[in-house]
Amino acid sequence: MNAPAHTRRFTLMAALALSLPPLSATAAGLQKTVLVTDCENPMQVEVLADGRLLYAERMGKVKLWQPDTKASAVLWQREVEARANSSTPPNGGAWEAGLLGLAVDPGFERNHWVYLYYSPKGGREFRVSRLTLGGTPAALTDEKTLLSVPVDLEVCCHYAGGLGFDGQGNLLIATGDNTIGFESDAFAPTDFRDGRKFFDSARSAGNANDLRGKILRIHPEPNGTATIPVGNLFPPGTPNTRPEIYVMGCRNPWRFSVDAKTGTLYFADVGPDAQLAQEQRGPAGFDEFNRTKTAGNFGWPFLSADNRPYRQYDFATKQSGSFQDPAKPMNLSPNNTGPKELPTAQPAWMFYPAGQSSRFPAFGSGGRSAAAGPVYHFDTALKSATKLPAEYDNCLFLYEWMRNWIVAVKLDANGERVEMQRFAPEQTFKRPTDLKPGPDGALYVIEFGSGWENNKDARIVRVEAAP
Repeated sequence: MNAPAHTRRFTLMAALALSLPPLSATAAGLQKTVLVTDCENPMQVEVLADGRLLYAERMGKVKLWQPDTKASAVLWQREVEARANSSTPPNGGAWEAGLLGLAVDPGFERNHWVYLYYSPKGGREFRVSRLTLGGTPAALTDEKTLLSVPVDLEVCCHYAGGLGFDGQGNLLIATGDNTIGFESDAFAPTDFRDGRKFFDSARSAGNANDLRGKILRIHPEPNGTATIPVGNLFPPGTPNTRPEIYVMGCRNPWRFSVDAKTGTLYFADVGPDAQLAQEQRGPAGFDEFNRTKTAGNFGWPFLSADNRPYRQYDFATKQSGSFQDPAKPMNLSPNNTGPKELPTAQPAWMFYPAGQSSRFPAFGSGGRSAAAGPVYHFDTALKSATKLPAEYDNCLFLYEWMRNWIVAVKLDANGERVEMQRFAPEQTFKRPTDLKPGPDGALYVIEFGSGWENNKDARIVRVEAAP
């Protein structure tokens, strides 16, 4: 499993029941309809205007589900660089690689373009590719590569991989820090010793000249190339930086969404495992929910949560250096190919530990693998018996792969939190992996299934208003 399988050497824990009531008695009247059951390690789904579902499977297939036949057909299949978690030793590679991302073009009804993010077999990269859906039988063809993201595929973890569009036709790509974290005592992996680059996230997430540990933003062009939108973090031509970077300083931001109505990017980031803060090292581990309307640096691996700083730790001498300054984070890694001084770090919007959070009790406790979903906008003109109730208007959906919940965050006109409540508390979601609103106003959810991978109970469901 790509997204969260990296994460947790916690014993699997049942999430605590969330104590908050639903938004209203009316909104509690939701039901779950199972649509797709013949899926294997499903990663992302798109709902087409006619109700068909496109979905990606990690081991290299894109499938199309038809609502009339209730059956799926393979549109695209490739050998990808990917291994099952159970097939490699703890330091084995490509645990979370494969076909990770799928998105359809905003003009899909006209141009039939589909975008994928995957690691081709035998390569050392992830590709952002555009394909065209067409033909009889239907297939994805005419591949054009928009961007290549070099990675160390011999490293087990943190590839992220989500794709999505904003309201201006820009394609956003989430990439992980591609770093081994379990030999840093669950604190920041900034091991600067020779031969330890795979244990140094400063080479990737903290490096402004590297595409990993970022949310990238490009603009696909009709000829199959991509340009750089105005407003990314580093303008084109900035020395030793990559202009594709919109957000940097991420560990594994595997799921994000952009509210096209407001232009706000919401993204989750899965944090490290440290149970307690240590004066010699830094803060305890937190997962984050972030939001931004502008490009920025979100701190990892130098800061975490609400800008809690790490100390630069010498893994050879076991001595601790100074704390990082959020106003001027410094990347002193010998593996850093970008500027040493980084942009000011942005604090997380919300964050939570493995234990119960006093600040955000709705998140419960247990293992952590945060994901940020869409903002729902209720359409009064939409004639649909299945659309979510009006109580969910302007709600941001957050979800947790480890804790099996979806939480609705009610936002006011300025995008500030009004309340957070359990969504569909009468329903159980087995490792929610992707959430998408459909043209019918319902919410489509990938349930990855009970275990880490290859689950017999993996499926795609529709959450809708109950009759």
